[in-house]
Amino acid sequence: MLPDDILVHYGTPRHSGRYPWGSGKDPYQNAKGFFAERQRLRDQGLSDTDIARAWGMSTTEFRAIGMHLGEEKRAGDISRAVRMKQAGLPNTVIAEKMGINESSVRNLLSKDARDIKSNVNRTADILAEQADKHKYIEYGAGVELNMGCSDATLRTAVEVLKQRGYVTNEVYIKQAGSDKFTTLKVLSPPGTKRSDLMANRDKIRTPGIAADLDGAFTTGIKKPSSISSKRVKVRYDEDGGTDMDGVIQIRRGVKDLSLGNSTYAQVRIAVDGTHYLKGMAMYSDDLPKGVDVVFNTNKKKGTPKLGPKDNTVLKPMKKDPDNPFGATIRKQLYFKGKDGKQKLSAINIVNDEGTWDKWSQSLASQFLSKQSPVLAKQQLAKVRESKQKQYDDIMKLTNPSLRKKLLISLADDCDSASVHLKAKALPGQSSQVILPLPHMKKNEIYAPNYRNGEVVSLVRYPHGGTFEIPQLVVNNRNKKARRILGQATDAVGIHPSVAERLSGADFDGDSVVVIPHRGKTRIKATKPLKGLEGFDPKRAYPKYDGMKVMSDTQTQMGKISNLITDMTIKGASEQELARAVRHSMVVIDAEKHQLNYKQSERDNGIAALKKKYQSGGASTLISRASGEKRIPKRKTRSAREGGGIDPKTGKKVWVETGESYIDSGGKKVLRTEKVPRMALTDDAYSLSSGTRMENLYAEHANSLKALANKARKEAVSQPRIKKNPQAARRYSREVAELKAQINVARKAKPLERQAQVIANGVVDAKVRSNPDMSYKDRAKVTAMALKTARQRLGYDRNATRIRPTPLQYRAIQEGAVSQSMIDQILESADLDHLKSLAMPKQTQPLTRRQANRISIYRKNGSTVAEIADALGISPARVREYLSGTATVV
Repeated sequence: MLPDDILVHYGTPRHSGRYPWGSGKDPYQNAKGFFAERQRLRDQGLSDTDIARAWGMSTTEFRAIGMHLGEEKRAGDISRAVRMKQAGLPNTVIAEKMGINESSVRNLLSKDARDIKSNVNRTADILAEQADKHKYIEYGAGVELNMGCSDATLRTAVEVLKQRGYVTNEVYIKQAGSDKFTTLKVLSPPGTKRSDLMANRDKIRTPGIAADLDGAFTTGIKKPSSISSKRVKVRYDEDGGTDMDGVIQIRRGVKDLSLGNSTYAQVRIAVDGTHYLKGMAMYSDDLPKGVDVVFNTNKKKGTPKLGPKDNTVLKPMKKDPDNPFGATIRKQLYFKGKDGKQKLSAINIVNDEGTWDKWSQSLASQFLSKQSPVLAKQQLAKVRESKQKQYDDIMKLTNPSLRKKLLISLADDCDSASVHLKAKALPGQSSQVILPLPHMKKNEIYAPNYRNGEVVSLVRYPHGGTFEIPQLVVNNRNKKARRILGQATDAVGIHPSVAERLSGADFDGDSVVVIPHRGKTRIKATKPLKGLEGFDPKRAYPKYDGMKVMSDTQTQMGKISNLITDMTIKGASEQELARAVRHSMVVIDAEKHQLNYKQSERDNGIAALKKKYQSGGASTLISRASGEKRIPKRKTRSAREGGGIDPKTGKKVWVETGESYIDSGGKKVLRTEKVPRMALTDDAYSLSSGTRMENLYAEHANSLKALANKARKEAVSQPRIKKNPQAARRYSREVAELKAQINVARKAKPLERQAQVIANGVVDAKVRSNPDMSYKDRAKVTAMALKTARQRLGYDRNATRIRPTPLQYRAIQEGAVSQSMIDQILESADLDHLKSLAMPKQTQPLTRRQANRISIYRKNGSTVAEIADALGISPARVREYLSGTATVV
């Protein structure tokens, strides 16, 4: 006999014994209790958000459980209808007993309803299978697309598995090459302990991703191809090696030593399978017979070329096969052998031609603060004017969501600019790698990106002072220089003696900022300090047996650079500055050349200089701004607590997380983080000692902070957009294209998270095997590991960025997409691309005729500067075309 009804018992939601919403034998009794109580509260005027909060759950969990119980109820309805039908009851009676209409009964009795397993349960089964197989699986954004289900279905399936005893955790992993963290939502089989998960974070896998992980758990470097040491000649100090220290001269036309499309490159070359050459490679036409490589060194004759000890000209290869050179290898080259097959070249490229030109071209405060206040004021003002123009352009946008996104981005840029205090680059300024040309005159420079005969200043970072700025005349007619460097994209050739003035620069990849003297631009340069004449840090402070080699170059250079800056601003004497600069020259090469920097510190009286000019630490705004202070770990205020931005002031609102850990002594310790001092103050003048130059920077920083707050205040007041149905129909094709881009970007998210997991695993393993690994070496391993992991996963991060076409952008502007869709677009958009659409630069595109003339001139051997003069355009425009980034109409 079938029951006419079902007796339902439910108590306080989530507090009725072991069952959250009731008890009993019927399969959907819990569902009835949930829906009945939810409806009762809705009838009282409560929103779903209020109900979820009252029940102690998130709205996401509330919706997911509702969906799951809906599936459960439907399964129960099907079962009940089938039982009554099997008992011989007609559809009309079944409908009456179940309180539904007859068509609904027919749907419940249909074969499809009975045979098709719910998407939720099917997804739950797949997740369970993956979790049982891999033990730790992540189910964050984008996984649903790889599994072929909806986001809601995935979340509900996880709730189903949680009721079966499966365990969920949130794991934070550090993003490779960044101070940010990625949050992973991880599902594990019943009984899994969080401690086990944390110890095996590198084993977290993503369901739905079929990828070849073979080799992904390495840095991706193929075993280097070596050349014989018999092909290498060493040019020692006595033979002139010091003049070109760090340069690797290669015989032109040798296949296995070809630099590919480059004229010069920063490389590593394996020798005899045990050692390697490190430096800048460039072609040479006058090498001695019988050798293909000449390596220039400042070491004395008698120093063995290679051997079992460290004191050799060539460096011994690292024992780590994944990082044999201790450097970030960006490219390994190949050549065609005599048998016609591709073979691995001996050339391993760290940086090749065209890399240096892409480096930052702003003016650092450590340089500009030592120039005239007039120049500093002028270039800082240009930064503020640029930011203000961006703000004005953003406020003209009609789409509030895009306006909000770009305002927040601008605010972050202003905050960063107020800390780093970089100024606008001067006209024609560029970053160039320096190469030695001993035949050049000491006052000349071969610089094909600059006009013949013009004067240029060279600035190297870290920058000691105006006494380190050589000013040279461009000579691009020197035939030998032209033969060696040709139309160099981002290199300049100088006499070796010039490098000595550049804080003892080497020719193994060191770069300079080149500033041409044009118009009113005049860089202040003073005569070299007498205390630096003839000073060679490598000879003055060599390593001694048992000495501990420096491993924190960046930190030590920051300290001495700040000291020199503070001394300059406070008017230190030439003799005092010479002491500090000598020490900085030792520090910058101490790790690379194993120098005795501790003795240099004592000999140059650095402690006394600090006491005089830095009592209590950095003493001027320039050095204090980016100096870090430890504070309790914090985060921006949550939306529930009022949001991370104060709507009245636009300031960021922070709250302490209260996170702690147990130290080795069993004591509870509050977690802290480092924050720049400038970011902690509302008034930059509080960091100033009152000098004129500092006050210029203080005014600049405060203006940027004010603009950042103004932008955030406007951002939080932006209304949510309403979709325009007419625009949606008019741009239906563009909307569909944008949806496709969103799916591509979202599907890539799990791949990026998986790549981060793998890269972290590689780095952790390397650190465990080499606990003394320096921060610099760790960064190199991290970069290579992440690149390899992405490649093995078949994932190009840049290719998955959303880049709307002009027509798609117009569709967004006119309201053809919903608020939720535009949020998804902005989340994965290429922000620079969006800015180019929203705030296009006014630069006129090159004509086809101009482009053709550039190509012809370049083919005939003209330099960038010569082409620019011939066409009446800037060298920068020419470089843009040659690099493929210029617009041609």
